[in-house]
Amino acid sequence: MRRWLLGVVCGLAVVASAQAQTLRIGLREDPDILDPTLGSSYVGRIVYSAMCDKLFDLDTKLNVVPQLATGYRYEDPTHLVITLRPSVTFHDGEKFDAEAVKYKITRDQTIKGSMRAGEISSIAAVEIIDPLTVRLVLKAPASPLLAILTDRAGIMISPKAAEAAGDKFGLNPVCAGPFAFSERIPQDRITLKRYPDYWNAKEIHFDQVVYMPIPNSSVRLANLQAGSLDLVEYIVPTDMAAVEKDPKLKLATANSLAYTGITINTGNGPAANTVIGQNALVRQAFELAIDKEALIQVVYNGLFAATAQANPPSSPAFVPAITSPARDVAKAQALLKQAGVTLPVTITLTATNSPDIQQAAEVIQSMTREAGFDVKIKTMEFASSLQAAYKGEFEAYLIGWSGRSDADGNMYAMLHTGGTFNYGHYTHPKVDALLDEARVHTDTAKRRDLYAHVWEQERQDLPLVYLWNPRNIVGMKKGLNGFQQVPDGLIRVTGVSLSN
Repeated sequence: MRRWLLGVVCGLAVVASAQAQTLRIGLREDPDILDPTLGSSYVGRIVYSAMCDKLFDLDTKLNVVPQLATGYRYEDPTHLVITLRPSVTFHDGEKFDAEAVKYKITRDQTIKGSMRAGEISSIAAVEIIDPLTVRLVLKAPASPLLAILTDRAGIMISPKAAEAAGDKFGLNPVCAGPFAFSERIPQDRITLKRYPDYWNAKEIHFDQVVYMPIPNSSVRLANLQAGSLDLVEYIVPTDMAAVEKDPKLKLATANSLAYTGITINTGNGPAANTVIGQNALVRQAFELAIDKEALIQVVYNGLFAATAQANPPSSPAFVPAITSPARDVAKAQALLKQAGVTLPVTITLTATNSPDIQQAAEVIQSMTREAGFDVKIKTMEFASSLQAAYKGEFEAYLIGWSGRSDADGNMYAMLHTGGTFNYGHYTHPKVDALLDEARVHTDTAKRRDLYAHVWEQERQDLPLVYLWNPRNIVGMKKGLNGFQQVPDGLIRVTGVSLSN
């Protein structure tokens, strides 16, 4: 009997030790394909942050800092020289060098379905100076480029593995980060194993990281409270009090770069041929029928901020004159009358299956009914909703954007003709010209002035109805140490440890 008890105790100790070496992270959604060239989901970026190092990263103040690069210098406005970290290997043992950088940038620019091509369209050529130095030759000065290289365009992948896998690379990605891909069970978990030859191994304190997609916020919270998760990347505001009251847990909250809005299909296939898709007056009426402040109060305990533009107030590109209109049902009705449309105006609103987004959609449905709209909610799993958006299989799409440190990353891909995330295929030559010009300038005031003119036009056309800027709200075990909260919301595992 005594020997059996000892065995149980030893077994429990082994289990506890194994658990202490695993970091379990709850995600609000299941990521799309884990290929940094083809992927487009925010939660996918969270997984990449542990699996795939980039040329550069961001610190807590949004400064660009070297990661796989060791530094950079501009020879002139169109020639950027980047020096690379020596003795770095990919998870398959292949060396990281200038050839790998050239391969990844070329892949991003040329592979079918690339989501990065527009981001790095300013790069005309990649020249190899020596094995640890590359020169990016630009078509014109490109002020957002360094910020772009802190995200998926800056992620480096093994050329050997990518060539062997082809379009299946996302099923077994091979990068140069602290953790290597191990397995993925869709809608269940993604497991990464520690890479022993990581260049910054001393700052990594776990043997594996397991990501668990849990769309239901209450279930995420319950798993955190039960100890089944060590960290949850998004706690909804209505659950914050429960975390704060739990002595085993703690919160980390901060301003975010993100926004949530409703993209209207104005030109992407047959689904654009709707009253709201073809008439800006109807879109203006739709926004006026929404009380953004009340919506935020009901769904998010008033913690988020109403907005009418992509960049948050903390951004140097924020334009104070662009504000959300107060709800005005009478004016909305007058605009619908001016548009000469038949009431009610029926709109199918696609929304993901997160409970807070569903609730927001229902509040919008209720608010707009009074003005003459009949909103029908179409619920979809997140990754599936993205694919439907790209194909134009939507009329209106309630979707968030996780935000970028440079304003270009919050605007160009959504509002420029042919933009990667311009789901509704909005197009306007004035907006295109302004966004193009803003990429060339480095002066902050000049760029902000150009963006102000973008917003003036966008407010007339309303291809995207901006609703709110959220906050980053991370819940975690009390014993989780070393977590650094960056406004981009990514969960960086470097330096993080877990004590009992």
